[in-house]
Amino acid sequence: MLSCAPLFERFATMPVTSRALRLALYCLLILAGAILAGGWAMRQAKQHALEESARRGPEQLSLYANSLYTVIERYRALPAVLALDPELSDALAHPMTPQVQALLNRKLERINGAAQSSTLELLDSTGLAVAASNWNTSNSYVGHNYAFRPYFSQTRSQGTGSFYAVGVTSGIPGYFMSSAVQGADGRFLGAMVVKLEFPELEREWSHGSDTLLVSDNRGIVFIANQPGWRYRHLRELNDRDRSAISVTRQYDKQPLTLMTSQTLHSFGENSYLSRVNSPQGQADYLWGSQPLNIEGWTLHLLRRPAIPAEDSRNAALAAIGLWLTLVFLGLFLLQRWRLARLRQRNRAELEQLVEARTRDLRTAQDGLVQSAKLAALGQMSAALAHEINQPLTAQRMQLATLRLLLDHGRIDDAYKALEPLEQMLTRMAALTGHLKTYARQSPSGLREKLDLANVVDQSLQLLEPRLKDEQIDLRVNLQRPAWVRGDAIRLEQVLINLLRNALDAMGDKPRKHLEIRIEADQQLWRLTVTDSGGGIADEYLGKIFDPFFTTKPVGDGLGLGLAVSYAIVHEIGGRLTACNHVDGAQFTLTLPIAQES
Repeated sequence: MLSCAPLFERFATMPVTSRALRLALYCLLILAGAILAGGWAMRQAKQHALEESARRGPEQLSLYANSLYTVIERYRALPAVLALDPELSDALAHPMTPQVQALLNRKLERINGAAQSSTLELLDSTGLAVAASNWNTSNSYVGHNYAFRPYFSQTRSQGTGSFYAVGVTSGIPGYFMSSAVQGADGRFLGAMVVKLEFPELEREWSHGSDTLLVSDNRGIVFIANQPGWRYRHLRELNDRDRSAISVTRQYDKQPLTLMTSQTLHSFGENSYLSRVNSPQGQADYLWGSQPLNIEGWTLHLLRRPAIPAEDSRNAALAAIGLWLTLVFLGLFLLQRWRLARLRQRNRAELEQLVEARTRDLRTAQDGLVQSAKLAALGQMSAALAHEINQPLTAQRMQLATLRLLLDHGRIDDAYKALEPLEQMLTRMAALTGHLKTYARQSPSGLREKLDLANVVDQSLQLLEPRLKDEQIDLRVNLQRPAWVRGDAIRLEQVLINLLRNALDAMGDKPRKHLEIRIEADQQLWRLTVTDSGGGIADEYLGKIFDPFFTTKPVGDGLGLGLAVSYAIVHEIGGRLTACNHVDGAQFTLTLPIAQES
């Protein structure tokens, strides 16, 4: 017995050890899943932040581009206006004397101060600067020849020219815009040149943390809001590019350095995550570009991708929490597996209760629709009674006339007198018949194919007495046939509610104009009812379809007509909206076009 005790203890501990190993394995799996979920969430948060920042890039680029356009366009017309000055053309047409040159220098100095441009200079036909606004400075342009600049040759051949370059005299970069000065005979006499410098624009751009660059058609950066970025080229320059730069002295005495970059991720056209060998060292930037309509220039926006540590941490915690929730939910569902049949039975009972409640609600809704319809009939009853009483009175007179004709034996005349009597009876029968049809309660959910224009006709027939009595200027423009699917009676109820509201709104207005229009809009039929009743107050536009909301005096309505109409239209898959239009309100009913079956 003593010898068997250790063996028994060993076997007894094995299940306990096995359960501990399984528990440890499960914990390791849960922990590994939490780590993977947290890492994935952090990567997704970083990617989302990068994409969001990249989406904002084009908007900011447009703002920066507009500021550059504004500066340039402000002075674009200045050289052309000055070139028309007869004093300048007269001075270039004759030999330049010191007195004339002094007058021109002071004149350009005054104009430059008033226009707040950088410098103004006047070139003769050989490209020699004969006058300039900076004549009294050490780096004056006067006496220097600029015929090698492309803007001068462009001006000679085309009448205008522009070119960005570093000033060979001042060493200050700027944008040169020129216009030809011509004599009375159209002969080229010289060029009027304005130079724009962008230090204020660069200072304005430097207020933020973004790096803004403007490169020319060769990819050379010539405007930058951060030091060290200027005169770097974004692509390799070939021999032709270097020769053109040397001949035009565009970047005179400025060393050009290649700036290499590697695209890490593309967010769309002209938007990348790039690793750039910047002046501050290698770094990753969100790089967005926008071509400018200026001599092939391109605006670049470089932004360091900032991923808030808090957002990444929150995303990781949320993912870990979701993972643990799913794990424990799975364990919970596993433990509750035995109760699945009971839950299924309970769900079936609940569905039955929901169906019964839905039927009750639908029945209540149908009753509300019918009540609103009968209320509308009650309000129209006086006008309809008047419309019926008139033919009845005429019929009594017609019958008296018929008796006299028969008493005198005038059979033919009696037959003729019967025709208008028959017409009046037919009209009364049609009116009362349609009243019976309109009053009938129709079930919800009906989807018959019908012509929306016929619904308009039937509604106008019911409202014809009121339209006549109130002398409404009615305009009807209906595209026929307008096939839709729905319940004709309920659609007629909707239209009558809209027309009655329009008539009520125009009750005290001197101009009573009502327009009904049906037109196709892609895959929809659009029915509009427009009145001249003064419109709907802005504070009421969002409430007019609410139940029991009305702007009418107490006793004139319960505020159910538009609410019921909205529910009917929504039930058949349409939309009912309201807005103000000119001097009144406009209700728009849209329904899908019924497809051929």
